[in-house]
Order: sequence, then structure tokens, then C-alpha cells
Amino acid sequence: MSEHRNIVIVGGGFAGTTLARALAPRLPQGWRVVLVSEESYTTFNPMLAEVVGASVFPEHVVAPIRQMLRRGETSRFVMGRVTGIDAVRRRVQAQTLAGPMAIAYEHLVLAFGTRAHLGLVPGLEQHALPLKLVGDALFIRNRVLQRIARIELERDPAERRRLGHFVVIGGGFSGVEVAGALADFLRSAARYYPQVHPEELQVSVIESGERLLAELPDSLGHAAARSMRGRGIAVRLNALAAEVDADGVRLASGERLDVATVICTIGTRPNPLLDALPLPRLRGRVQTEPDMSVCGWPQLWALGDCALVHNQATQQFAPPTAQFAVAQAQALARNLLARIEGRRTQAFRHVSRGMMATTGHLKGVASVFGLRLHGLPAWLLWRAYYLSRMPTAGRKLRIWIEWSWSMLFAADITHLRFTRTGEADAERPAAESLSRVQPQP
Repeated sequence: MSEHRNIVIVGGGFAGTTLARALAPRLPQGWRVVLVSEESYTTFNPMLAEVVGASVFPEHVVAPIRQMLRRGETSRFVMGRVTGIDAVRRRVQAQTLAGPMAIAYEHLVLAFGTRAHLGLVPGLEQHALPLKLVGDALFIRNRVLQRIARIELERDPAERRRLGHFVVIGGGFSGVEVAGALADFLRSAARYYPQVHPEELQVSVIESGERLLAELPDSLGHAAARSMRGRGIAVRLNALAAEVDADGVRLASGERLDVATVICTIGTRPNPLLDALPLPRLRGRVQTEPDMSVCGWPQLWALGDCALVHNQATQQFAPPTAQFAVAQAQALARNLLARIEGRRTQAFRHVSRGMMATTGHLKGVASVFGLRLHGLPAWLLWRAYYLSRMPTAGRKLRIWIEWSWSMLFAADITHLRFTRTGEADAERPAAESLSRVQPQP
């Protein structure tokens, strides 16, 4: 790769892919963008709740990075895990499918986001299900279907209620959206389980604050709670989870919830790669200058969830949301071009267009340019916005068809196990031995 002057981007999320797409067509001759990511796709995390609720298939909330990047000599994608950074020699070490690879860079951009942190509450890591990746969403959906199927076979009324109780820890955007999607999914799927009674299925949200969706205006947080309670979701405010075990959740108040499935939407931790780099950090994120360059590190930049970027428009730090990741990427593309051409870089400045969340089918809340919406208008706006963020017309069409289908027909209750032939054959002897057991007279 030495024949090109590389701008290496580590991370294939919203920030990394947007930056690569904005930079590649504008680079001078001899320059190239190299995007390095462990995964070959970008996950649209705000739509993970749609996977849990079976409104879309898992492959619809991911976009192949190769399909998103500009074709030609100005960009390249390397699927690999970055294992080290040599700032003196300006090289990135990556472990790829073909083995170790060293990638030289003129500028290096850190855009690898954060990881789920399940150490905030005792027992959370052992007994809760995180919602951070598309695999998490599919696993939760499968677990829900397993619980309903088991209720049909269970005779103990108390155990049936525990199996049908689903608790979501966190009343932020992810928590509210997955709780709403889960309640709709349970209501739609229950028709195929005649031995399960509606009162045996319950979704609860545990929020430590005084209201849901603290990032939105008070009225919308209260509107979200009313909408969810109207759907039968138990919203517990000022409730702090103190311990999670195999049988339920204990709150700080001493109250205990008997529950078999706990979904965690709180807590993030830095990417482990940061621990190996002596970078300035604050609140667990890389501290940057106003133009998103890293303090004291020439040719190093950071943006997105892994970076603490000051927003000149509000004189506050930018929140770790998809909207701000995209805005930072577009601003950093301009700054990198300015640095290459010897011009002055600019401080990051972005005025939020607003925030929104769904609370279930045909329901949502939104604050857009100061306008507050709730109910159907907010729900339609949410879907329109995220549909517009999809990178290709084909993917937009597929998601629109799936959304339209889900409005007319019951949710898909297929339990996808992805069992391979060898694994199925290994299970057969155990099943055959059980069939040979004869009941005692």
C-alpha cells in the first residue's frame, strides 16, 4: 500500500462509513481512503428493535461496507481487527483473513465506537441479554419465542407468569423502542400459542430517572410513558436495578420482580484498543480538539461514539448518537481536505435537527426543529428518516416492503437456529435414546 498516501479509518459504523464516502471522491491525486473494520457491514443500531419485533429481517438493518464505498483507486476496504498502532512509524497493525497486515498512513481516524458494558449491576453480565449488535437482536427474538413455547408446556401458574415476564432495563431510546416492539410482537405472536393466556405475557421497563427519554422535552417523555402504559407495558420510574439473577431482578427499594428474561440497554465501555494507546481520555472517550484532531497526536483524529467532541454550536460535548456521528464525519472530511491542502481547519459545529423514538406500532414521540410530535405523525417521521439513511435504493425498497407487510399480516414467529448438518446429526442419538425409554407400568 506504499504507492498511495493513505487516510486510514478504523471502524465501519455510521461515522467511519460516512467519512469514507465523503472523502473518497474529493481526495487529490495519489491519496486514498482505507477503511478497516472487523465486520463487513454497518449496523443501523436504531433499527435493532425492529428486528426484535420481527418488523424487518436481520439482514435489512445492515448494509455491506463494500457496497457503500466508492469504487476505484481512491478507496479500499480491509476486513480485519486492528491490534496496534505505531504512531512513530505511522503504521496500523491489523489481523486479517490472510494474516497480519501493516498499513501505512498519513492520517489516522479512530471511529470504532463503543462496546456494551454489563458490569454496572451485579449479575447483569451473567443473566441479562444486551442489545448492541444485530446478533443480539436475533438472539432476543429467539429467546422470546422459546419462552412462549415453554409456557404452553408449563403447569405451574407462578412459573408461567415468570416465563412470560420480560424486563427491559433502561428507559432511553433503545429501551423504549425495544419494549414497544416486544409488546407488539408478543401480542401478534400469541395467536399461534392457544395455551398461553394474554395476562401471562408482560413487558416492564425499569428506569432509574424520573421519566423516560431524558434527552427529549419533559412533555414527550411523559407522552411516551402514557403511550406505553396504554399498550399494557409496565413503566417503573425512579426504579434502580440492584441485582439480577436467574430468577429475576431485585430493585434498590427491596422489591423483587420474578422474571425469566432481562434485556439490558444501558451501559457502554471503550473499545479495548484504547487501553493499549496512551491517548487523552475523558469520560472513557478520546478527548479531541475542536476540529476533532487528538490532543498531542499529530495526524490522529477521532469521531463518533469513541470520541468526546466539543460542539461549538451548543458549547457542550456532542452526544453519542447516529445524527451527530454523521455530522462529525462530514465536518471531519472537510477538515482533512483542508489539512492536506494546507488550509485552516474548522471547529465542529452542529445544531441538532431533533430526536425521536417509537413506542410501539403506529406510536412514537419526536422533537424536530422545536416542533413536538407524538402518536402516528412521530412514528411515520421516525420510519421516513431511517429509511432515508439506508445507502441504496434496493435496500430502501426491501425495508419499505417489509414494513408494509408487517402492517397487514401477523409477525413472523420463525425461530432461526442456523443448525448445520453435522450438528443436527450429533443431536439425533440423544433423541433416539429418549424415544426408546418406555414408561413404567
